[in-house]
Amino acid sequence: MITLTVDDLLRLRLQAQQLIMRQSNVAQIVRTTCGIQAQEMEAAALSLRARSSGLTQADVEQARVQERSIIRTWGPRGTFHLLATEDLPWLLSLFGPVFIAANQRRRAELGLDEDTCQFSMRLICNALASKGPLTRAELVESLETHNLRIEGQARPHLLQRAALEGLICLGPDRGKEPTYVLLKDWVDQWSQISIPSHTEAMAQLTLRYLNAYGPATPEDMAAWAGLPLKWIRPAWSAIANQLQEMQIDASSVWQLKTQRMDLAALPDPEVHLLPRYDTYLLGYHKRDLIVPPQYARRVNAGGGIVHPTILLDGRVIATWHNTKQSKSRLNIAIKPFEPPLSLAILPGLEAEINDMARFLSIDEIISTPA
Repeated sequence: MITLTVDDLLRLRLQAQQLIMRQSNVAQIVRTTCGIQAQEMEAAALSLRARSSGLTQADVEQARVQERSIIRTWGPRGTFHLLATEDLPWLLSLFGPVFIAANQRRRAELGLDEDTCQFSMRLICNALASKGPLTRAELVESLETHNLRIEGQARPHLLQRAALEGLICLGPDRGKEPTYVLLKDWVDQWSQISIPSHTEAMAQLTLRYLNAYGPATPEDMAAWAGLPLKWIRPAWSAIANQLQEMQIDASSVWQLKTQRMDLAALPDPEVHLLPRYDTYLLGYHKRDLIVPPQYARRVNAGGGIVHPTILLDGRVIATWHNTKQSKSRLNIAIKPFEPPLSLAILPGLEAEINDMARFLSIDEIISTPA
């Protein structure tokens, strides 16, 4: 059995996450990573930048809005993701029932019993069919014309329910405001796409997860997907003949036998500038190997927010935030965990900052210590 060091493990994960061997097709990156967290669309675009070569923010929007090869909707953990359009039917068949059931009590507390949900979703579909795309406020207004008042947190919960049912997804933004569309109108031949059995879909999800996050464990996959371990363990066993078991600190981790095993260290430090909510930080049960425990709250202080980070060879060494001073100028404030940053990583960091400027079509980015 292969024994890995922590450095080995992190290098393999960087490779799986497309952070070393970058691609040039938006939909392919989204498919390979089994989805990109998209709580904030600009952050999702920057996650794609970190895994791509030569793409721009405009390319991401073209793939989402014109080509429609990727879809923004609710996915793993019941959170916003960019998902490959070709994968959406079978992914929704897994995630939809779980998160609809998990949120039932909360919806009831918000006044969304099952009858209200069903009636509201019919009205939403009718409104989108005749007037879509529509913003959330416009959808709420359309419900009010039928004497149905949906307020506060009930609004996103209702839209999430409709999306997890496969009825709606997010469409083109209107300024800074997202809109919603009917999925069957947004995606050609949506109703004709076949869906595999639950067993087949779980096996496929397990293969795709390990391809994107391996080496990993069933517990890691459960944390990433938000699905029960009682589903994941049988799926893991079903593909056992395709897995390579490895040891790290007397614990087992697995990756696909087809995955690359390039453990040779690169001659230069591997530096990555990752945005908020990047999938690299959201794919595992524990982050201790990626984020030093004493600095964990600098990355995630609670409330579900995961701050932008700087990686050195797979480990977080700093956080950063940006202040957009103008359309052509961005200021990045860097907060190293252990200042100052090593001179050896500065060329790699500068290259990442310059690439972000290129991706965002910004003329100048200034980086400063926070």
